[in-house]
Amino acid sequence: MTLQEAYNFIESLKTEATKKYEIKVYEKFLHILSELKIREFSKDEIQSIETELESLDLKSNPENKKKFIKKALTKFEKYLKDTFSLTSKGYYINLYGGLGLSFGLLFGVAILSNLERSLGISLGLIGGMVVGSLIGRQKETQVKAAGKML
Repeated sequence: MTLQEAYNFIESLKTEATKKYEIKVYEKFLHILSELKIREFSKDEIQSIETELESLDLKSNPENKKKFIKKALTKFEKYLKDTFSLTSKGYYINLYGGLGLSFGLLFGVAILSNLERSLGISLGLIGGMVVGSLIGRQKETQVKAAGKML
């Protein structure tokens, strides 16, 4: 399946969709496919992407189409991340925000527990989230400057 065929197929699914969540998933998939069409790839890389799109078997007819397309999108994003180091917008902010929450919780329980347990945990979570999001935003800026963001 070529990029254009996949784009046309997802576009047709989007026009049939009625739920807002489905439309968002289709729009994200369409955005990734359109960004890939714009990028310069070698013939081997294009062939590799098209083979991956073929392996996703998008034209199959599962019971839950929305869930199937969401899983296919996640698998395709992972493939692009692993093979070409391409990430979508918000990837690093979410990743580092989650890590910040985890470490903030630990920090709040271990160090700020001398305040009041719930206050220490709250401050730790907030601080961890802020620090994680800032680091994620900085990482996204670096990735965007390197041209590796979709």
